[in-house]
Amino acid sequence: MMRRLGFLYFALLVMALTISVAGAETPATPETVPTTPALDVVTLKDGTVIYGRVLGMIADELHVKTGFGPTAGEDIVKIMWPNVAKLVVNRPVPFSLKEGTTVVGTAQSGEPGTMILQAAPMGTPMTIPLDAVVGMNQPAVIYTGAVQAGFSQTTGNSHLRNGSLLGELSARSESLRLTILGRYIYGDNANSLIVRNSRGTIKLDFFLTKRLYWFASAYFEQDTFQDLKLRTALATGPGYQLLDRGDLSGVFKDMTLWAEAGAAYFNEDFKLADDKSSTRGRWAVKWNWPLWGGDQVSLYHFQEGFQSLANSKDLYLTADTGLRFKVWGGLVSGFQWTMRYNKNPPPGVSDTDNLYLITLGYSFDTSRKQ
Repeated sequence: MMRRLGFLYFALLVMALTISVAGAETPATPETVPTTPALDVVTLKDGTVIYGRVLGMIADELHVKTGFGPTAGEDIVKIMWPNVAKLVVNRPVPFSLKEGTTVVGTAQSGEPGTMILQAAPMGTPMTIPLDAVVGMNQPAVIYTGAVQAGFSQTTGNSHLRNGSLLGELSARSESLRLTILGRYIYGDNANSLIVRNSRGTIKLDFFLTKRLYWFASAYFEQDTFQDLKLRTALATGPGYQLLDRGDLSGVFKDMTLWAEAGAAYFNEDFKLADDKSSTRGRWAVKWNWPLWGGDQVSLYHFQEGFQSLANSKDLYLTADTGLRFKVWGGLVSGFQWTMRYNKNPPPGVSDTDNLYLITLGYSFDTSRKQ
């Protein structure tokens, strides 16, 4: 019995050693080594070479993620596009060209001042001057806007309250732009109403070319102390984008300017005076100038006017002019002067109202979030 157990033990030991040696002699299966995507390369005119991942470019500002920053967001290098001599982008991205076309493809360096753009997936390589590129990897829709508010109150010998709320939103795609504006102003003295007015505008622009567009807009306004229940203006006509981001350089690179002219149905419902309606010509101009650091300080002006085609005395004009300061992140403060002029007001109502506002709020611009 003991001999049988010893023999069985010896056989198991030999089998284990055989399996162990066979396993040691079997070649190990090689591990799959992940491939690292090729880095994009930006060569500047002064000879500096930057390696990383090109995120995009708008308003002549190229963003490259290098991966060397101490924290997220600090590893993004911002380069002015006129300083770029050569560009290599190894993955397909949309390139927006001056003539208004967009090509999705990769880029290789060409002769100085040019790049070789190959449309994805198997397009014919094209030699493109670098100064013909006005955008790169831009979002399909760019949202900009702000919400600002102001409030003041006194107690004791006087009981005065004033409040204001302003909002704006713009959504821009390649062929459409939606703009929404709103304002509400309220004030009372010892619970006695001293000011209350509101305004709202919605406008849609259909771009026929890169610059020329057709707009449709609706304007609504109420003012308790102008005897006004509701002022309505429905308008349509052509507009033109005179300046867009990137058209100019230096401190003017983010400046925008557009102008419009068209026809409008204009209606005013009053509390005491007779209601009025007419066909009017409408014009509008909007100018925005971020002065320093892209959006650190912005100066803006917007005016909208309605002139009656039947009576030269029936003219209504409103204008907003102001400064906006970036405090921190999206937090902004601002000063705005709003003027409203009615050449033919109801009896007992002044023809001009001026509003001065100091506000604090939040602004956003998705084009700057690469």
